Amino acid sequence: MFCKMVSGEIPVTRLYDDADCMAFADIHPQAPVHVLVIPKEHLQSTAHAEASHGPLLGKLMAAAAVVAKGQGLSGGYRLVVNTGDDGGQTVGHLHVHVLGGRHMGWPPG
Repeated sequence: MFCKMVSGEIPVTRLYDDADCMAFADIHPQAPVHVLVIPKEHLQSTAHAEASHGPLLGKLMAAAAVVAKGQGLSGGYRLVVNTGDDGGQTVGHLHVHVLGGRHMGWPPG
């Protein structure tokens, strides 16, 4: 599904877009601000990442920081990356959740 968003086959409002990454609002938000940042290159999950993916993973983190700033999350935010079924990953394309707009203490909720 995310690859179709990257290609434009599935329309989505892009909150961030560069040569390597894009971001859009999560359709099932878990916080007042819940944005997904994805690589445009298909990568199943962090479990599938290799050393050669290091620059791309760094770009995802940098893009997440830009998204957080653009969403006004100056008081802080949480970044979450779910990996595999047991890690709660529901879409087979690496993505970073940017969550904020409320206190994100532990435990969540």
